[in-house]
Amino acid sequence: MSEKLSANEGMKTGSRGLRGTLADGLANQITGGLDEVEQQLVKFHGSYQQDDRDRRAERERKKLEWAYSYMIRLRISGGDITANQWLKLQDSCDENASGIIKITTRQTIQFHGIVKARMKPTMKDFDALGLDSIAACGDVNRNVMCGANPALAPYHEEVFEFADKISLHLLPKTGAFREIWLDGKKLAEGAPAEEDPLYQERYLPRKFKIAIALPPHNENDVFANDIGLIAIGEGDEFLGFNIAIGGGLGATHGNSATYPRRGDVIGFIPKNKTLDTLWQIVAIQRDHGNREDRKLSRLKYTVDRLGVEWFKEEIEKRCDYKLDEAKPYEFSYRGDAFGWVEDYQGKWHYGIFVENGVVNDVNGYNIKSAMREITETEKCGVRFTGNQNLMLSYVDAKNKAAIDALLLKHGIAHDQYSKSRKEAIACVAMPTCPLALAEGQRYLPDLITKIDGLQDKHGLKDTPITIRMTGCPNGCGRPYLAEIGFVGKAAGKYALRLGGDYEGERLNQVYKEEVDEAEILETLDNLFAEFTDKSNDNERFGDYMHRTHFKGQVFIGADQEKNS
Repeated sequence: MSEKLSANEGMKTGSRGLRGTLADGLANQITGGLDEVEQQLVKFHGSYQQDDRDRRAERERKKLEWAYSYMIRLRISGGDITANQWLKLQDSCDENASGIIKITTRQTIQFHGIVKARMKPTMKDFDALGLDSIAACGDVNRNVMCGANPALAPYHEEVFEFADKISLHLLPKTGAFREIWLDGKKLAEGAPAEEDPLYQERYLPRKFKIAIALPPHNENDVFANDIGLIAIGEGDEFLGFNIAIGGGLGATHGNSATYPRRGDVIGFIPKNKTLDTLWQIVAIQRDHGNREDRKLSRLKYTVDRLGVEWFKEEIEKRCDYKLDEAKPYEFSYRGDAFGWVEDYQGKWHYGIFVENGVVNDVNGYNIKSAMREITETEKCGVRFTGNQNLMLSYVDAKNKAAIDALLLKHGIAHDQYSKSRKEAIACVAMPTCPLALAEGQRYLPDLITKIDGLQDKHGLKDTPITIRMTGCPNGCGRPYLAEIGFVGKAAGKYALRLGGDYEGERLNQVYKEEVDEAEILETLDNLFAEFTDKSNDNERFGDYMHRTHFKGQVFIGADQEKNS
């Protein structure tokens, strides 16, 4: 790579360990916003500057600056917290933010609507609970995901612990977070920032994501991540991970050099070599990733530019051992288990459907109120899933009836929702995401109702179809791995992508470049009729579309997409 670096690279190297002028910008109450450099820097601390886009025109008419606020995302490896932490987080959200906790597609939570003056109090609330938001955003390794359901395997707990181990192993070493948000000891004027052997002063060229899956469940879309880890066990023993590299779903409309990519499985690593292997992969991306063009800076582009075999050989050289051959595995589903499940230790866990991760009381389905009353009993833990749902965890059998009564009191049941709705995902999009071109979580529930009607019309009511929607092509809602994917292009307009598989192992392809709701419904009506009439026995909708409309062609990148 040449030395023509992007502006973000200078921001990182000149930040003195992610400090920059962020403390001064936060103290400036004349404006609700931060300057351009500070907006980039605050991401490393787990926050994005946003504004209420619904109010922009009104604010501009009144000659006021936009209604700036901030989103803060927590770093919660594997999405696991205590009942008391949930209660205190809800209190903090009610006091400092919008009052609505949002479960993300990366198995954590975020607060929206925090004005600048309330950011430090919110961060201090997190710290009092033993939580933080460092590295939840920014050009570093972000929240590490792991299959949530303890009933998946007898060695689930051991695998689950790796999410936290990986997060801590790859955490930035800077003290800037404690200094800026928690009034910690300040770095002396002119002193160099803390030494960070992994990130150095450069950090990474772009964000980095790691997820762990426990077959046969692929809730976290493991192949959508820079590193995907597939847990392999034998009987009751956990052995290690098949490792996939180079997944990533972000793209840019109109830029054929950008594309979603499915990760490549390159081998197997025993559990005792996992942390070192991941550290070296991140270091390779640090050293060889594109620092000129941020649109081409994710690991997937590094892998494609240098080659999968080169990357594998570089890992082996740096780690000083050979990767083993990948071991057999099989994925069969991605949706969450709702209701009670029992794990291998005899503890019980209850899955709660949370539409698009919005924890609120809506139409008698009162999740927010239910969670307060249930966690006040301290009879469970709380876990988030990669599908934006909740799990009440580690419940003793004797306490199930009390929790059932509270769930019933607040209208928490799942039989009123279709199977497709319970597997759908949408990103936040409007009105707060500055990148959104179209609606996401505010619109998908209404569209699902209409798609449900079409499924019912064609005898597909009991057939789950994965449906994903994002307001822009960045892919936060993982639409490129859905059987039906909607990618926002403009207000009310989406690229319609079809042909992904139910298990999350195959990317979908563009079926129509730009459709509005009327065309979406007309298209799906015709395709559902065709599918009902012509599909093979037990064939999934996505598999049928892949076989018939895309002739079995596997989508691998921009060049193929242009020809498909």
